[in-house]
Amino acid sequence: MIQYMSFFERIYKEDLPPRAKTVYMYLKDRGNKDGECWPAVKMIAKDTSLSVSTVKRAIADLIHYGLVDKECRYRENGSYTSNRYFIK
Repeated sequence: MIQYMSFFERIYKEDLPPRAKTVYMYLKDRGNKDGECWPAVKMIAKDTSLSVSTVKRAIADLIHYGLVDKECRYRENGSYTSNRYFIK
């Protein structure tokens, strides 16, 4: 018997809110071979049809469950730019 291992099996089993599952799949889809991506929260919201505040809550959920790490990024002039996410 062949056992099928789902790409997203871990998040299917986690007790995550639907918003977090949606954002996780989005980040995973946008990630490079090392699991890094840096989409803006507004872009995630637009592409997933979620509100900006819902995306922020979803990212907090993913960090809480240990599925994603977030690194704040800044330009040389000190202004804020998009975060970098590390998908585990």
